[in-house]
Amino acid sequence: MMRFSAEDLLSALLEATPRPTAQAPRDARGLYGLVDHHGDLRYIGSTSSTDQTFYERIHQRHRTGSEGMSHYFSAMYNTGRMWRDRKDALTKADGDIAKALRNEFVVDHCRAVWLPLPDTADIARLEAEVLSLAPEHAIAWNRRRMQAYDEPVDLVEATLRRLGWGAREKAAIERQRLRFMSAMVGPVAAPAPKRGAIRETRVTPFPEGPFRFFALDVETANNDRGSICQIGVACVRPDNSIETWVTYVDPQVDRWVFTYLHGISARTVQGAPTFAEVLPVLRDALNGATVYQHSGFDRSAVAAACGNCGLSVPRWDWRDSVHVARAAWPELRGNGGHGLASLKQHLGLVFEHHDAGEDARAAAEVVLRAEGVQPVRNGLPVQTGRIVIADDEDFDLIEDADDTVIVVHEPAAASMPSDPIPRQHVARHIGTTEIKQGNINHSHIYLRGFFENFPADAIGGLNRASAAQREIAVDWGGGTVVMTDLDGEKKFFRKRGWIREFFERHGVRAGDMVTVEEVAPYSYRVALHRRIS
Repeated sequence: MMRFSAEDLLSALLEATPRPTAQAPRDARGLYGLVDHHGDLRYIGSTSSTDQTFYERIHQRHRTGSEGMSHYFSAMYNTGRMWRDRKDALTKADGDIAKALRNEFVVDHCRAVWLPLPDTADIARLEAEVLSLAPEHAIAWNRRRMQAYDEPVDLVEATLRRLGWGAREKAAIERQRLRFMSAMVGPVAAPAPKRGAIRETRVTPFPEGPFRFFALDVETANNDRGSICQIGVACVRPDNSIETWVTYVDPQVDRWVFTYLHGISARTVQGAPTFAEVLPVLRDALNGATVYQHSGFDRSAVAAACGNCGLSVPRWDWRDSVHVARAAWPELRGNGGHGLASLKQHLGLVFEHHDAGEDARAAAEVVLRAEGVQPVRNGLPVQTGRIVIADDEDFDLIEDADDTVIVVHEPAAASMPSDPIPRQHVARHIGTTEIKQGNINHSHIYLRGFFENFPADAIGGLNRASAAQREIAVDWGGGTVVMTDLDGEKKFFRKRGWIREFFERHGVRAGDMVTVEEVAPYSYRVALHRRIS
């Protein structure tokens, strides 16, 4: 099988000559980048869905898709005379004209680059690797790290001259410009008296029902499950249409560990409401409703955040879409698993992983797709009420025990007495190795004595070009968990940058022992056992 280097792919994207979006291939898939009106690469993505080509993703979805979704040309140029509020039925006629102008503006002044890859390539994995290496300026649009542009007035005028629009269309887009300015500034009101140190925030209004069920997803700032920094809720109507509600949340923490994963930082949530301000909105909206989560993490995060704030845990009817997916597609067990990343590829879902709104919508779509396979059972609800999170609990941050990415092992900030959450995986010892001076000098840990205990699909060849397609998570006690495969020739962890810090942190000496435990499928904990002199 042909192997691809993330470094080479990123270099090719950065060095590629930008071309008009309409020239994107109609018969190829792979990695691509979106280029703004200044000529700068601002977004990197992929056509990971098997039924989507470059043309469909770039020229159609990103350019002509809805601005509130993950369609980045539409989102970044939803400004000035090109602005519309797609949910405002009263301004639909003017808004549609503004959107048509925006579509043509992108044709005239924006560009894209693309790298075709064979269908046999693991495009989703390559995308993740490229994004982890990409410079900030090249992924400034990813995860909404940039605000929409101010209207490029001269370029918009050039597009209008090409279109030859008349007075009716120009009047419509001028009204949209005024509405845009009003929306940005907001209504002017008399100044309210200051109330001590309480800050004024605004929680986004929740959509009005009726709804059949909801799916909820959260992102956290760090290993404290209560450090919620984004909440997304997918609201499924009786006709199975989905409306998504999303809000950033200020977790009021100094430690941000997972910014690399979801792109949210302290700067992103500046001015956002706190969890205590958001919870009343959610409590009212979801009271008595069925709420799906894709794993147990989201429920425990809400419970932990309530504990941090001294609030009671809402009694929602929690259910797990992982269980729904396992019943509907049993063939994925041991073959990619039932995490959202695997289901994205298997079902052809289109969403931005690790964005709370997008992941919530994906979980809702999983349930809807499963309903087409077999009825969703109403039994076996997830236990609700007051929840305890054990101090020594190892927790899968990402969705599925089949598809573990990061393992969290810090205790929740506050626990509440009740029945414990059943543990799904008991840690097991898989091997112990003695550290030699050569290991210390060269920053590696030999796993030879128990190498066969690791999963075969996480074992690659001698170099990075022959890396395994599956990676394992290694919790070594540092700030982040390491994702790596295993070198099948040398029989050690391929990524070794963390090992030097591990040795230095513990003052490892020749003769010390290191143990490896499996804490969940594809997730491991490395610990030092000091040599007794």
